[in-house]
Amino acid sequence: MRVAYTVEQCWHRVPGGTAVAALEVARELVALGPSEGVEMVGVAGRHRQAPSPDMAPPMAVRGLPLSGPYLYEAWIRLRWPKVESVVDDVDVVHSTTVIAAATKRPHVVTLHDVAFLTHPEFFTARGNRIFRRGLDIIRDETALVLCSSKATIEDCATYGIDRDRLRHVPLGVRSTPVTVDDITSARAAHALPERYALFVGTLEPRKNLGRLLEACVEAQLDIPLVVVGAHGWGESVTPIVGVDVRFLGHVPSAHLPAIYAGAEVLCYPSILEGFGLPILEAMSHGTPVVTSAGTSTEEVAGGAAELCDPTDVSSIADAIIRARSRRDELSQAGRARAALMTWANTARMTLGEYRKVARK
Repeated sequence: MRVAYTVEQCWHRVPGGTAVAALEVARELVALGPSEGVEMVGVAGRHRQAPSPDMAPPMAVRGLPLSGPYLYEAWIRLRWPKVESVVDDVDVVHSTTVIAAATKRPHVVTLHDVAFLTHPEFFTARGNRIFRRGLDIIRDETALVLCSSKATIEDCATYGIDRDRLRHVPLGVRSTPVTVDDITSARAAHALPERYALFVGTLEPRKNLGRLLEACVEAQLDIPLVVVGAHGWGESVTPIVGVDVRFLGHVPSAHLPAIYAGAEVLCYPSILEGFGLPILEAMSHGTPVVTSAGTSTEEVAGGAAELCDPTDVSSIADAIIRARSRRDELSQAGRARAALMTWANTARMTLGEYRKVARK
């Protein structure tokens, strides 16, 4: 079975969690290839430069004649260029974002969230237009939609995608061993304090950083809040009196495990997520987690985190205080939760769905 797999987001200025998830699943699928009889072929636009080493696809990539926003607009408006124009004998096409590739072959799409429908204020006008058109195409054309959370399945069903085409395929985490020396080196490389709270994620409105800073003041947080993540759009967070906040910007993925492991608590009170990879990443290193109730992040946390109302500063503050007081208990529960969520499981579930589509 030959699978054409979209990886254009690896060249984005801010690849984000969708690119991380696509690459992690691709690595596992490539590893399964020889024993499972599957060949993975990457598909992207033609780029003059390779993506950053962190974002390098694990398979050969075939280049379409357009790239970046031009490719996305052509896929959305014209349903061109077709994937099969650069990959012969395709059995399944897998689009790994809401921008569904143009193809006449059996088509699977991964959809992490439809936040642009429920919270359009968190996106640009252009983003809303493209995402909505992409979702229309997914509803009308694709064979299967793989959703990383049950919350997303419900949103998709509400939107009008048939439930018999929706599949729950949760994401995973890659547990990387971290030593005391690794943590010491990360602190030195990024000028980190001995003790700190942590936020990890692309800086954009739905990440709720403004309320998080206010909650740190209310909780009388006596350690700095370290913010790791590239600037996305629309989120201009001004430090406020009463909290020591330090912005690291983008950090190479190789440094992240030690930064997670060195933190006292991960604070992730996002308004809305499709999944919430930083939750599992923190848990895999035994770092207590604070995250939002009533969203997919509660689902991902699986009872191993302190939950809060992300719209209530006092609720966030109280959850931070509780998480720090329950550090040992949450650390153990988080490690157990993360051990159940692996990229190998995600890849095997994905491969099973490929086979169903290819048989049809």
